[in-house]
Amino acid sequence: MLNKDKLATLLSEYKADFSARWKNENYKWVAIKTFQDNWNIDAKNFYEMLKASLSKTGNLLASAGFFPAKMILLFAEKNPEQVRKMFRNLFDESLELTQRIEGFKKTSDKLLEKHKQNNNFANHYQTENTISTYLWLHNPDKYYIYKFSEYKGVVQALDAQYDVKKGQQDNITSCFALYNEVSKTIKQDTELAELVQKHIEANHYKDRKLKVTTVDFCFFVSRKKDTGEPMAKTNNPSSQINYWWLSANPKIWNFSNITVGAEQFYTLLNENGNPRRIPQNFRDAQAGDIVIGYEASPNKKIMALCKVTRKDKDNLYFSKIKDLETPIEYQDLKSMPELANLEFFRSLHGSLFKVTAEEYNIIMDLIDEANAKPNLLNAAVALTKYTKQDFLNEVFMTEAKYDEIAELLKVKKNIILQGAPGVGKTFAAERLAYSLIGKKDESRVKFIQFHQNYSYEDFVIGYKPAGDGFELNRGIFYDFCIKALNDPDNDYFFVIDEINRGNMSKIFGELLMMIESDYRGKPVQLAYAKDTFIVPKNLYIIGMMNTADRSLAMIDYALRRRFSFVKMEPGFETAGFKKHLKKNPIFNDLAKKIIELNEKIANDSALGQGFCIGHSYLCNPESSIKSIVKYDLIPLIEEYWFDNVSVQKQHIATLEELIK
Repeated sequence: MLNKDKLATLLSEYKADFSARWKNENYKWVAIKTFQDNWNIDAKNFYEMLKASLSKTGNLLASAGFFPAKMILLFAEKNPEQVRKMFRNLFDESLELTQRIEGFKKTSDKLLEKHKQNNNFANHYQTENTISTYLWLHNPDKYYIYKFSEYKGVVQALDAQYDVKKGQQDNITSCFALYNEVSKTIKQDTELAELVQKHIEANHYKDRKLKVTTVDFCFFVSRKKDTGEPMAKTNNPSSQINYWWLSANPKIWNFSNITVGAEQFYTLLNENGNPRRIPQNFRDAQAGDIVIGYEASPNKKIMALCKVTRKDKDNLYFSKIKDLETPIEYQDLKSMPELANLEFFRSLHGSLFKVTAEEYNIIMDLIDEANAKPNLLNAAVALTKYTKQDFLNEVFMTEAKYDEIAELLKVKKNIILQGAPGVGKTFAAERLAYSLIGKKDESRVKFIQFHQNYSYEDFVIGYKPAGDGFELNRGIFYDFCIKALNDPDNDYFFVIDEINRGNMSKIFGELLMMIESDYRGKPVQLAYAKDTFIVPKNLYIIGMMNTADRSLAMIDYALRRRFSFVKMEPGFETAGFKKHLKKNPIFNDLAKKIIELNEKIANDSALGQGFCIGHSYLCNPESSIKSIVKYDLIPLIEEYWFDNVSVQKQHIATLEELIK
């Protein structure tokens, strides 16, 4: 289930780099030996025993903003017997693995709730990553360290056929299965076995089965996930990939102004004609190097990842390979002791700074964790194939109408599905997006609903209260555009319910023009932070509008200009709905009554076709005819003919005949 040729190549690189890496990575073998020497579940003083056992784990159980060792020790100090029981259950091999992990987390939740008020705690940090580390320390010949970003990196680097879904509990068992597969190859490598044993000393775990080595190898492999480039090889300096930190001054330029894939250049000489602060960095940079794109004050965030494409005597050229949907804050970087020697932090002036491979890896961990959003739905559902025919089977629309809408959306990029209640606007919008994507990929479809108080600050970008001041926050549309920009080969769909309830000019601001198809992909300067921004060409907007809402009779002209309007009509006569009735014949009579009623609604001068009752009222087989008539249709009729009681009663009586 993995590419054995790639595994062999990476294993050769790992062996070549092993001795050079040992100084920084051997603490893993030390951590296990220390744990094994001190662990005693029946120790009289459980807290002191646990403290000694975890004393050499270092950044395995502690890093900036992540304090699992500190929290479990605090719990052990205050509730030693409860924590003892937690570990006893966790290490009980007679219990199923996911059951043990969930039990450990749930007890941690209770302990946090018990102690957070007096200690101002917000997190216990006992995640799958942390708990797998405990398992690994206790039984390193069976378990591995699970970390989402590393597991994902190994899957990508080895072309492994494993599903990776952030937030899915099955990831940990899949990760262990993959690492077991890797371990089989590693165990057969006698050259590597000799290399490891050559470095093992008295304070190291012996690692006869090379399971700890497997963990270290997978960590090594995972670092290739973002660049697709080989790691720097210590035995061939000329082929090394270098890592750089490029600081942009937002008052002059920023990374938001560069589209993904576009080339930009930076000069060796500053605006005064003088060499940059650290000119040697410009001279050392070469094609293939990776650049961390940082924007200085007032933004003070890592905004993008770039790659050096070429250079000449006076210019360094690079292209942006990724925008960060969630930028990395300066203070988060500054708080990390592992980055204390970052050249950027030690230099008061300059723009291009050297980043070591270790520093780059740490920064990439932050980027991965911040930008990998959980998918809380079942992975199998999210990846289900979805075709045009699937749409027509579920949405009661003719094929000609579907083709017309799909083509219109591709050309115009913005459409509004308008119609009366029950015509299935929301359902159709979602299914339309899936059919054009080709599968039910919820990560590429975003739903929101407009209302009268929805603002530019909610939608695009703006300052929000934070502590004693204000903080610049990106809105939901901004972040979704960044996501689409990062994935130019795939289409994304932004779906807005009740679109006519919002003030379009107020909500979109300067982006109102940029959503037009002719302006897609062009930068525009934003109102806040002097950023420039792009609405990508691969993002499509689908709005929904209720034509029976009397309070919204007037439509904003700006909305009319930038969207094509598609009438959604009741689908009682479509082939799909007729198939539905064959499966649910109890709705036959009610469907006939609604069709008759719709004729009267359409011919009523005060109403019209935009008020016709939709078919979706009859699409839930769990609903009863009585509940549909009594709680859905009669209130609608009362609203339609609120000023004509006699007509109102006539139509209600016609429907009530069905439920007597």
